[in-house]
Amino acid sequence: MKPFVKQALSVSGPLLALVIVVAFFAGAEWISGTEGNFASVSSARLVGIQSIKVGIAALGMTLIIISGGIDLSAGTATAMCGCVAALCLDSGASIYWAVVAAVLAGAACGVFNGALIAGLRLVPFIITLGSMTIFLGIAKFLCEQGGTITPPRETIPDWLRSMVTQYPDPMWVAYPAIPNFGWGVWLTLGLAILVALGLHKTILGRHIFAIGSSEATARLCGVRVQSTKVLVYAIAGALFGLAGCVDIARLEKGDASAGMGLELEIIAAVVIGGGSLLGGRGSVVGTLCGVLIMGVINHGCTALELENQVENILLGVIIIAAVYVDRIRSLKSGHATSPSSA
Repeated sequence: MKPFVKQALSVSGPLLALVIVVAFFAGAEWISGTEGNFASVSSARLVGIQSIKVGIAALGMTLIIISGGIDLSAGTATAMCGCVAALCLDSGASIYWAVVAAVLAGAACGVFNGALIAGLRLVPFIITLGSMTIFLGIAKFLCEQGGTITPPRETIPDWLRSMVTQYPDPMWVAYPAIPNFGWGVWLTLGLAILVALGLHKTILGRHIFAIGSSEATARLCGVRVQSTKVLVYAIAGALFGLAGCVDIARLEKGDASAGMGLELEIIAAVVIGGGSLLGGRGSVVGTLCGVLIMGVINHGCTALELENQVENILLGVIIIAAVYVDRIRSLKSGHATSPSSA
């Protein structure tokens, strides 16, 4: 019962923050009298489909941050994988092979980062800062002129487009009380369940938490720290690759510049969701809450017809508050974290 209570407490903060943000914008819309229709099922659908790309990538970043790492190349790697998928389609490959190629390309990016971090024993910040520009350069090389690859429209099936459709047909869930999201939302939730099970029900998950809590202690306990780090970055990279395919569904093209700044959104989602930049703590539910908080802020500012600067300020304040809360919590616990705390 004790681990369950700890897990419930660890996600209660992000859940409460999500409720507060939703209530704030709903109240602000009611007071201002605007007709943005924020508090509606349609808005829930829109926030859901707009959060798919960041949500899938943030699941991978959750693994990395729990293990005590960080990946600044997540955004450009995601865009590069989208370009790989677009290039495959443009070359005549089927959509299935294009998706597989994107996922494998993402996993390769992760192995590259993980191998350098584990082999050179440099801080992940420096390694991934360098690989961020490397992946951007590769994406531009794949796109050649213009920075984009637009495959023939007929190579992109309707079922892939319905991944990010606000009003999908056919309906994926025929229950009136549940918003009929595009199937990309359900894919994200399914992946979230798999990642959560991996973190809490497998030896690899326990090793990830152990490395993030104390790498030296984990090594003394027999954990293969270096190979585990490579595996974590590879799994995360595969998720980045899958997230890159969302651009094919939404934009119907690969765009080398689509990942610029995306890594900040991905990392922010994990931090807002309670993930500790010191490692050893984080949760899948918290990350999803962080993703939704950012989505609600974006949609809420649009519904209230606020300028983009307001959205940036609100998000920045929330990130600073989340990091401060994490610091206070770490000081109180002496940075003694465990798998059950996530």
